Amino acid sequence: RQQRVPVGPGRGSAAGSMVSYCLHLPDIAPMDYSHAFERFLNPERVSMPDIDMDFGDTRRGEVVDYVRWKYGDDHVAQIVTFGTMAARGVLRDVGRVLGMPYAEVDTIAKQVPGGPGNLHITLKDALRLSKPLRDLYEGDERVKKLIDTAQKLEGMPRNASTHAAGVVITRRPVYEYVPLAKNDESVVCQYIMTTLEELGLLKMDF
Repeated sequence: RQQRVPVGPGRGSAAGSMVSYCLHLPDIAPMDYSHAFERFLNPERVSMPDIDMDFGDTRRGEVVDYVRWKYGDDHVAQIVTFGTMAARGVLRDVGRVLGMPYAEVDTIAKQVPGGPGNLHITLKDALRLSKPLRDLYEGDERVKKLIDTAQKLEGMPRNASTHAAGVVITRRPVYEYVPLAKNDESVVCQYIMTTLEELGLLKMDF
């Protein structure tokens, strides 16, 4: 029944603190700590407030099992997440399909800038930032075809997995709201969490 209530002003945390206080989860009044409830006042912020529940990941499965026991297996589902084709990966995948030698494609892919500041870099940006990559693109028709094809596929879903923390709990069986699938042993919604929120379903973070 304990709830962490940050003492400084915040956005999502303030909304969660207010909801928790109204549900009598903590005895601490958020207003006493000057929380600004921007999430309730901002008309552009339409998603439900978050109440984060933190558990050690080694026993998270027990929490999900408890929720299934409490609300019923057909009222609880985890959430799918899609891995997408990023710049380097899509080059390697397309190169394999085009029958290009792996070592050559690997050399090309390594010309895409990496590092913490380039985690979500696109091939368009890579061509602008990397002169070696741009030289290969402009000087070799095969490399141009590789990169042009890869750009058309970049960002497309590549694989499905299960969201690390998201769980949906529904009033009626989940299959009445959204299509379901199985990821390994987990039953998951086939829509990502933002789509589920748009449909009005409440996503819990365990």
